Amino acid sequence: MKSTALLIALLACIGQAHAIKACEELKSEIATQLDGKGVKGYTLEVVDSDKVADAKVIGSCEGGKKKLTYTRK
Repeated sequence: MKSTALLIALLACIGQAHAIKACEELKSEIATQLDGKGVKGYTLEVVDSDKVADAKVIGSCEGGKKKLTYTRK
């Protein structure tokens, strides 16, 4: 439940300003936020926009060409 609320908050914070960010920079920023909130057992992965599959998208980078996905372990 706590993780779901955190993801909703993260999704609300990630908007157009993040769309042109470098993928590794965005990934690092989100990992820092998650770690700061004490979230454990997750994976963040940068994937091509057309290869998202069933993962939860929590951001985009490189002008929307790539997506940052979140998966619980």
